[in-house]
Amino acid sequence: MVLTADSSLSELLQENPRAAETLMRFGMGCVGCALANGETIRQAAEEHGIPLPELLKALGIEN
Repeated sequence: MVLTADSSLSELLQENPRAAETLMRFGMGCVGCALANGETIRQAAEEHGIPLPELLKALGIEN
């Protein structure tokens, strides 16, 4: 699966379980909450005030 900014957090974590560590470093402590399942990486970045390019780079996802 090719991950993008529009992939859901659940897709991200299925593909790369270690991504949870990266998300936590960015202050996304609620990675396992119910809302996170349907939320995209882009939406999560916006909700947490994280620059999307910076998050994607840390996750190893190309823009």
